[in-house]
Amino acid sequence: MSARRVLTVDDSRTMRNMVAFTLRNAGYAVEEAQDGAEAIKALQIGNYDLVITDLNMPTMDGLALVRAMRATPRNRATPILILTTEADAEKKAAGRAAGATGWLVKPFNPQRLIEITAKVCA
Repeated sequence: MSARRVLTVDDSRTMRNMVAFTLRNAGYAVEEAQDGAEAIKALQIGNYDLVITDLNMPTMDGLALVRAMRATPRNRATPILILTTEADAEKKAAGRAAGATGWLVKPFNPQRLIEITAKVCA
């Protein structure tokens, strides 16, 4: 079986590197995008088992990305985790309403990220 493919989307290179490092060490194939617009391009070309996106990004934020993904048959069922510094209940509700599968708060616990990734990719 080939490795599960994950797309991580964050305008912070450091955060993308941390997520990618954590997941690659757990056996996932990880690709990176620096904002929602770049992620949309990647999603048009490749298939992913999971998308992990930041909420606050320039060009296209995480909620717009989630809505865009849910609007296409190809990505309607793809699990999407929002990984952000935001812990506000209102923002979490907006994420759920947009179609996000789950919400993680930065800084993330690497083991928890691996556990959640395994769960949603199962």
